Amino acid sequence: MFKPSVLTVSMPKTAFKLLLLFSFSSLTFFAVLLLHLKARNVPAAVPSSLVITRNNTSVNILAAAVRPNTTPTPGRPGGALGPCPDGPPNLLGSLYVEFRTNRTLQDVRNLVGPFLQQGGRYRPSSCVARQKVAVIIPFRNRYEHLTHWLHYVHPVLMRQQLDYGVYVINQDGDGAFNRAKLMNIGFVEALIEYDYDCFVFSDVDLVPIDDRNLYRCSDHPRHLSVAVDKFNFILPYATIFGGVSALSKQQFLKVNGFSNTFWGWGGEDDDMSQRISYRRMFISRPDSVTGRYKMIQHERDSHNDPNPRRVQKLTETYFNIIKDGLSTLSYTVREIRKDLLYTLVTVDNHRSGSGGPERRIHFKK
Repeated sequence: MFKPSVLTVSMPKTAFKLLLLFSFSSLTFFAVLLLHLKARNVPAAVPSSLVITRNNTSVNILAAAVRPNTTPTPGRPGGALGPCPDGPPNLLGSLYVEFRTNRTLQDVRNLVGPFLQQGGRYRPSSCVARQKVAVIIPFRNRYEHLTHWLHYVHPVLMRQQLDYGVYVINQDGDGAFNRAKLMNIGFVEALIEYDYDCFVFSDVDLVPIDDRNLYRCSDHPRHLSVAVDKFNFILPYATIFGGVSALSKQQFLKVNGFSNTFWGWGGEDDDMSQRISYRRMFISRPDSVTGRYKMIQHERDSHNDPNPRRVQKLTETYFNIIKDGLSTLSYTVREIRKDLLYTLVTVDNHRSGSGGPERRIHFKK
């Protein structure tokens, strides 16, 4: 009778210990889950104002454009234009793209200049564009690539019947390149000039080879460069958001823009992909035929070495999304130059300083 009595007593103790272990594990799981959900949702609201100190003058660029384009849209005399069709009627589909040429910027001006306004601005003459699109190109010392890009992409954007402008954001100096911060600067500088509602961020070495890939924004952030020849026209991985992407003004504000802290090559697009996920949006894409691109082959630029912390920084995204982005952006404009083909904004993006009109960004909830 002794042994069975011992067994009878020990079994409840073992079960009790297992129950305690299970309860502790469950509480830990739910605590981690709640922390993760909190990080995904706070704060997701779009700010009500984005105040810029520009030449000692504060302007809320979310209320209205500072310098709206007042040039009248060509059209029928005395008659209001209707909206452009959702599907542009003059698209060509697959395009032939060749970079091994001696074309110059003047050649491109001669080709597309008659259709443009100064600063690389265009609006269709027969209808009202469905979106106002700012195309932002982060840039340094890549004028040969820019010439090819302008030669091919301007005609594509015209056939797509967009009200658009091209902004080349040029990093001054030879310090470490910060592509993401340049794109934040481009967003701000474009909004100062015109009330854009869609922003396409494009590397200067990527040219679309199908004009049915519309440079427009949709209900969710859109990754346009789906199939690049360098990668055998295959999407490298499911969450990629690099190359060419499009976000509406509201979407870009919702994720607080790009991170300002990715110096050197790599990581900033994956950080943006995570920001999109944490704000409960998803990445949309064209199909792999429409979304084809040709890349201009080149060596990696000097002062753009791989960022050794890029992998580590991607583990910090949802902790930094609020405090690293448009809400903490500051920079100094060195020069704004209006070419017929584009607007060139040269900036010092390391830190604010003397020598140009300073922009400091402030959010108000």
